[in-house]
Amino acid sequence: MASGTKTAAAPGYEQARDELIEVVRRLEAGGTTLEESLALWERGEELAKVCRHWLEGARARLDASLAAEREEEEDGEDGEE
Repeated sequence: MASGTKTAAAPGYEQARDELIEVVRRLEAGGTTLEESLALWERGEELAKVCRHWLEGARARLDASLAAEREEEEDGEDGEE
């Protein structure tokens, strides 16, 4: 996980996503004080960053894999002629 996070061990994607869903549910339900709502909002922002980080990493890995696959295909086509 990125070194800029506030916690030593950042949650995995699924854990962060599930907690974010719960935070949103609680905010939408209302009934919390302003201070509680602000704390929930801040936690939601942190969790959204964690999820975004995981998704960007997955996207980069997928792009690299696809690029390597295309390169192998191009190399294979060059050798066949």
